[in-house]
Amino acid sequence: MVGDWTLSHFCASMELMDETRRVQGREITKDDIELIRRLIEANPSRNRTQLSKDLCLLWNWRAANGQLKDMACRTLLAKLELWGQIILPRPQTPGRGCRKVSIPHVPHKTTPIACSLSDLKPVNIHLVEGIGLLQLFQYLLARYHYLGFRSTVGENIKYIVFDWEQNPLACLLFGSAAWKCAPRDDFIGWDAETRETNLHLVTNNMRFLILPWVRVPHLASHILGRVARRISSDWVGRYGHPIYLLETFVQRGCFQGICYRAANWLLAGQTTGRSRNGHPGLKVPIKDVYLYPLTKRFREELSQRQGKAGDTGGG
Repeated sequence: MVGDWTLSHFCASMELMDETRRVQGREITKDDIELIRRLIEANPSRNRTQLSKDLCLLWNWRAANGQLKDMACRTLLAKLELWGQIILPRPQTPGRGCRKVSIPHVPHKTTPIACSLSDLKPVNIHLVEGIGLLQLFQYLLARYHYLGFRSTVGENIKYIVFDWEQNPLACLLFGSAAWKCAPRDDFIGWDAETRETNLHLVTNNMRFLILPWVRVPHLASHILGRVARRISSDWVGRYGHPIYLLETFVQRGCFQGICYRAANWLLAGQTTGRSRNGHPGLKVPIKDVYLYPLTKRFREELSQRQGKAGDTGGG
């Protein structure tokens, strides 16, 4: 996914420095990690694409046809950053269909946090409102999420999570649901007309970031559960209508969706390799589709011809 962090990733990051681990089909050792760190430090002006190509040349990492495996290398680097082993340069360009956003540096705490969830509590989840929290939220995603930050169009809600000492722990972004998604639409029982009418009653978890210095087992699923209990009410407060279903897409081969499954999200199927907005001819990686109903009546509510406002969708 777009933002998936799991206990297995945490365990992998702890083991990686002391043993060889296979990442993207390549054996990675602690010496490889050190090489990557030195490469980043020695070339502060080079972007992620340039760094991945440099690393492929150093490793002579090529496909059968002789081409550099720079896309596989970029995914490898993104995973290492997600596991807290390296810090990559900020993404310099947004993805297709995104608005380019200039994100200034925002000072923030990076105190290492490694403890049990019970020792960390209380965990404070804040709706991002006001310029200060917004700038911090945007910077953290731009700096530490492997997909970076992009401005959102349409209805969206942002959350930022702190511990009791105001150390930032996580960021979540919810925005417009995918225009078409066969596993989701079959799960709901939608036809095209009803989907068009009620799509605004579904939201997509577009980003979920646990910051790389935070290593707390079960924190991700705890946050997902807490957010699920409040997001519909937050949506009513901001946009005047509830949310009945959450969706997210987890890229297969990169992430396992463990934190979503631990938070009782349902695996509904896989995408077909088209973009989330159904652009013809645009191929994207296959992703697992996870769904989380916010009410037992979600099918009834989402099948009505007119979405109802004023109901928080609880129960």
